[in-house]
Amino acid sequence: MKRARLGWLDALRGIAALVVVFDHSSYTFMAEFRRELMPEFNTSRYGIMVFFLVSGYIIPASLERRGCVRTFWIGRVFRVYPLWAAVVTVLLALDLWGVAQVRDFGEQSATTVAAAHVTMLQELLGTPSLLLILWTLSYEMAFYLLVVALFTVRLHQRSASVALTLAVLAAVSVAAGVVLPASALSGRVGSGSVLALASVAMVVAVCCASARSPVLRVFGGVLGGVLALVLVPFNGTVPLWEGLVILAVMFLGTAVHRAERGQGTWGYAAGTAVVVVACAVGSAYWHGDDPHFTRRGWIVAFLLAVLTFGAGLAVRHRRIPRTLTGLGTISYSVYLVHPVLLAVIDHTYGRWRRDSPVLEVAFFAVLLPLCVLTYRYIESPSRKLGRRLVRHQT
Repeated sequence: MKRARLGWLDALRGIAALVVVFDHSSYTFMAEFRRELMPEFNTSRYGIMVFFLVSGYIIPASLERRGCVRTFWIGRVFRVYPLWAAVVTVLLALDLWGVAQVRDFGEQSATTVAAAHVTMLQELLGTPSLLLILWTLSYEMAFYLLVVALFTVRLHQRSASVALTLAVLAAVSVAAGVVLPASALSGRVGSGSVLALASVAMVVAVCCASARSPVLRVFGGVLGGVLALVLVPFNGTVPLWEGLVILAVMFLGTAVHRAERGQGTWGYAAGTAVVVVACAVGSAYWHGDDPHFTRRGWIVAFLLAVLTFGAGLAVRHRRIPRTLTGLGTISYSVYLVHPVLLAVIDHTYGRWRRDSPVLEVAFFAVLLPLCVLTYRYIESPSRKLGRRLVRHQT
């Protein structure tokens, strides 16, 4: 794909990142407004679902364009890990200096927490994330494993079927009353056992799927796919139905990409979207309200996320404002850096008792230039290095 064709995706990333930042910063600066807004519109789920749709659209395309699992993983590692590592390192340093606070991990050792985070599957391994925002990266990593699995067994063009299957399973699980506690598998057999087995399985899966031997590639791909399909529904921190919906949403994004590329029909993609949306909304409605979940807020956010993606798709051939594409370019930095800045503010100054729109705007005014710097000096160089390594592999 040419970069010009991705402008609408950058715009969606930028919008989603800003909404997620508002969701988290509103705890500090706009708590009263947040309490009124969340039951009607879950801003966190809106931004996250837009991100997942965009990832679903572009990630499989990246793998298939290269046609090589090894170069796909190299690209992902140098795209995701350097900034992630920098942010985690800064957070730990700030905690050591007493200007921020890392969450309590209970009885889990530092080694266990570190190992879980290195896999980036920590939220699916019974280990809470150092930063709350990192939970979404665990589901992204599970998606990568599934995408590679489908590619190695040559079923990657069945994206719509996968999305339909996952969405229907989500609805069926709620209708059947299947409810699992958070990190159910870890609670059953122990976090240490799950972490050890999953870590080994992931390393073996990635290495084998990247091998030159066709047999090893298939074995590695299938192993990674099985790992994802076990962890997401049985060891996730979100409800079973929502974990399945998240995967369905990402594969819906892939189905839309296939329709645009002529690898499927628009009618089939539209039908898939209708079923996925219906199952997701139905699942949320049947799930009902609880102290941490308001179905109306979730449903409104989900529907608006789908409509936002649809609007972006509709204007994909038009000129996108550079402001929005620029925000999309630094969106990963915005996504990872803002919780660290908020952690410092919350620990040193505390949260404001009354809403302060001025401070909310000021937070963005400080955050965005900082993210330009992290993109320029961390993200961009690491991505260039990744591309050079990929070229040496081809």
